[in-house]
Amino acid sequence: MINSPKRDEQKSVVEDKAFNNKIKTCSDKILLLKKEMSKAVVGQETIINALIRALICNGHVLVEGVPGVAKTFVIKCLGTVSGCEVKRVQFTVDLLPTDITGQTIYHQGKGFELVKGPVFANFLIADEINRSPPKTQSALLEAMQEKQVTVGKETLDLPKPFFVMATQNPLEQAGVYTLPEAQVDRFIFKLIMGYPTKEQERTILRQNTDLSSFDNFDLKKIVSPKDILEMQELVKKVYISKEIEEYIINIVALTRSKQGRLAKYIDWGASPRASISLFSAARAEAFMNSRSFVIPQDVKKVAHDVLRHRILLNYEAEADNITSDALIEEILNEIQVP
Repeated sequence: MINSPKRDEQKSVVEDKAFNNKIKTCSDKILLLKKEMSKAVVGQETIINALIRALICNGHVLVEGVPGVAKTFVIKCLGTVSGCEVKRVQFTVDLLPTDITGQTIYHQGKGFELVKGPVFANFLIADEINRSPPKTQSALLEAMQEKQVTVGKETLDLPKPFFVMATQNPLEQAGVYTLPEAQVDRFIFKLIMGYPTKEQERTILRQNTDLSSFDNFDLKKIVSPKDILEMQELVKKVYISKEIEEYIINIVALTRSKQGRLAKYIDWGASPRASISLFSAARAEAFMNSRSFVIPQDVKKVAHDVLRHRILLNYEAEADNITSDALIEEILNEIQVP
């Protein structure tokens, strides 16, 4: 089989010293960024790594966790050390789409004026996104996919980078709405944010004894929006071999298969967007580890975050206490590693 020019070009990247040096420089910046965040955020290394990974993939993240585990705080810290503008929308049942995107207002004697909504920021925190009806949730669809919004008759580009972190509370069922599948699929990752360890909680208590304000943590800007955009371009050049591509395709295909011990629990498997997300996230994982090429472990590392919200389980799975993470683990164990 003759390699395509694009594949030859990618393969040559692995041996490109200048490119490898750029990756090393960027991964060093990411380490400094995480170190700076640790001044305010205790623990949650897995969540922080996933957020940074999603950011350099130019994707968005859905975070699920009980109240009080610092979901909003983490993204606020990431925005500060990234030199990015952060805005927050508290989703409620009476929130309107125009409260997110903005609207055109008429002023007597002055004419129409465009008032931009909070979506015009680098980082948007969509807090408790499942508390608003689907019509309002869908206001984010165009922004997340196209990086633009339509206000009235105008279509406006959003700032770059543009990153959405939506949160949802898994406990309460009253007054919440299920996210539309079309929107859930737009999130590159779904993360589960858990409780800190005892030692971590002891540190949290000491840091917040006097209920310090966010500014008291004195977080420094480590990278700039320009640096993030450069990383987003560099990560696209990380090499993925044909064998790793096949590995990714096989993983996603097995979520749609009707064979296997746990297949009876799946209503719908992952979409082709899941394959694209695995492809991008594995590259980002390699990039964050100062590598210009992807290994199977990179794919395994990101598989749960990419797939857990894209596999739709049936009632039988709920009755047998089978989770999507258990299914993903089964799939990873079944597929032969290249």
